[in-house]
Amino acid sequence: MSTTGNASETAPGTREGTPVLDLTQDVAQLTADLLDIHSVSDHEGPLADAVEAALSPLPHLRVTRHGDTVVARTELGRSERVVLAGHLDTVPLPTTEGSRGTVPSRWEDEDGRRVLYGRGATDMKGGVAVQLALAASLAEPVRDVTYVFYDHEEVASASSGLGKLLRSRPELVTDADFAVLLEPTAGTIEGGCNGTLRFWIRSRGLAAHSARAWKGENAIHALQPALAALCAYEPATVGVEGLDYREGLNAVEIRGGTAGNVIPDACDLHVNYRFAPDKTLEEAIAHVEEVFAGYELDVVDRSPAARPGLDAPMARELVEAVGAEPAPKYGWTDVARFSALGIPAVNFGPGDPLLCHTDDEHVDAEDVRACRAALADWLTTTR
Repeated sequence: MSTTGNASETAPGTREGTPVLDLTQDVAQLTADLLDIHSVSDHEGPLADAVEAALSPLPHLRVTRHGDTVVARTELGRSERVVLAGHLDTVPLPTTEGSRGTVPSRWEDEDGRRVLYGRGATDMKGGVAVQLALAASLAEPVRDVTYVFYDHEEVASASSGLGKLLRSRPELVTDADFAVLLEPTAGTIEGGCNGTLRFWIRSRGLAAHSARAWKGENAIHALQPALAALCAYEPATVGVEGLDYREGLNAVEIRGGTAGNVIPDACDLHVNYRFAPDKTLEEAIAHVEEVFAGYELDVVDRSPAARPGLDAPMARELVEAVGAEPAPKYGWTDVARFSALGIPAVNFGPGDPLLCHTDDEHVDAEDVRACRAALADWLTTTR
């Protein structure tokens, strides 16, 4: 489904059963309403419907639907344009009995604070709520704004709704001068991001009865040098433009063996490399090929790193509006997609990133309100 146009001209119809979002309410309660719309990756449609239905009637926005990605743009002719982007999907719900980070959401009072629990509270429906509240309330920002709400961020990068948008409708995004990803950053700006590689190291042997092991070749044992290389590896901390990025190289999965009395003839080791933004993808691949010399690496997912982007004038103004010292982003985020397009980008959103994907995922109501206030100040004040 794809609809483009000013709401006064071609407002898209609302699908039956679409949840109704009140974008004028307290942004913390809006976060709770977003949490209550189940949107695990591959199931973002109802939330995308709700976002589209809420934004389309606003006369100051031009709304476009691209799959389950929704783009809303001001068209004020300002000299600068900024993207505010966030993903709609969450990781699967927790399975541990008694977990509070599930759906529907729940409010709790903790030491005088109102805390919202639920899947996506941190990653990243608090940030999406801020985007929606700003989109509804800022009809005359000092710079034009493109709001992007996209699907499939929490899965392999090839499925990313933002990636698909950039391939099919780049003109909706690539005229921006700066971008902000509303990923959780605990109230500060996190510049750039580490890149990530995932690859398999595969060994093949010869099956045999374990009582006659000398007749076979053990594929699990053949991976011992690769495991030893991982155990001995010392990840680097790399300074880039004043921020220190911590790298990591870790086994994340291993598969091998068929029965307790069979010498395994195959074993696969899954490895994840998180690399600092001083490296290109090609340099990162060359590095792991050196670490695992003698093995053939099957790279199954790759995403480049992004440099901090803090030297852009709008970044400096945002740092001033936020009033906190910037930090590095250790995980990968879609700032890398913008950086690859030559658009400086940073991460700034409500919530503690250490809570992402946890069983008790939660966000403080005041953190969501503070994020909205800082971005509203930045978007409405000429410095």
